[in-house]
Amino acid sequence: MRLLFIGDIVGRPGRRALKENLPGLQRELDIDFVVANGENAAGGNGITREVARELLASGIDVITMGNHVWDHKEIFDLIEQEKRILRPANYPPGVPGAGFCVYETGHNGRVAVLNLAGRVFMSELDCPFRKADQLLEQLGGSARIILVDFHAEATSEKMAMGWYLAGRVSAVCGTHTHVQTADERILPGGTAYITDVGMTGPRDSVIGVKKELVLGKFLTQLPRRFEVASGPYQFNAVVIDIDDETGEAREVRRIQNFE
Repeated sequence: MRLLFIGDIVGRPGRRALKENLPGLQRELDIDFVVANGENAAGGNGITREVARELLASGIDVITMGNHVWDHKEIFDLIEQEKRILRPANYPPGVPGAGFCVYETGHNGRVAVLNLAGRVFMSELDCPFRKADQLLEQLGGSARIILVDFHAEATSEKMAMGWYLAGRVSAVCGTHTHVQTADERILPGGTAYITDVGMTGPRDSVIGVKKELVLGKFLTQLPRRFEVASGPYQFNAVVIDIDDETGEAREVRRIQNFE
C-alpha cells in the first residue's frame, strides 16, 4: 500500500493547496489511501461541516484532528455522524467522536488510523502512551496497516512515541508544529517515522498566521487576534510505502511543493 499523509491544512490557502496538488499526486504516485490533519482547516482553528465536506470531496479518506478540535460547536454533532473524522483518542471518557477507526481500502485490505495528542506544553489529557497500548489491544490484529497521527508540541515526546510504537505500527507521523522536519526514517520493526509532517497552508507566514500579527505579539506581549495569512502556499506531506502482508513500512519520503 502507498499511503499519503498531508500535514496540517491551514485555512483557505491550505484547502486551495490541497485541491491543486492532491489529484496530481494521486495519479503520479499511485496513492491508495490519504490521511490529512484538518484541525486548522476552517479559518485556522478547528473544522466545520462545510469545510469537512470540502476536504473529503477533494480526495481525503480520513481527517485527523488535534487541540483545536472543539473550536466550532457544530463539530460535536458532526464528529459523531462522520466516521472519517477522528479526534485525539486520549481525551477523557464521554467526549464525542472516536479516536481511531479501521477503514476498508479495497484490494489493499484494512487500514487502522489512530489519533493521539501530546501533553508536553499542551492540555493535560490522558496518557497518550498508555492509550496507544489500549487501542492496539482493542484492534487485536484486525488491521495489519496502522497509522498514528501524534499531534504534539515537543520533539522529545514525538520521538519517544516513535520508539515506543516501533515494530507495533506501520507509521508514526507527528503533526501540530507546522514545520516539516528532515528526520524521516524507518525505525526497527518497520515503523515509518517523522517528527512533523509540516503544514499545508500559506508559506509567507508564521506557521500559517499573518506575520505582522505574530511579530506584534512578540514585541509588545499584548493579546492579538490571529488571522490566517494569504499569498503563495506550501504543500507538505509524506508518502509511505507499506507491505500489505506484514504492515511494515518499506520507505518514507517527504513532499514539499510550493506555489
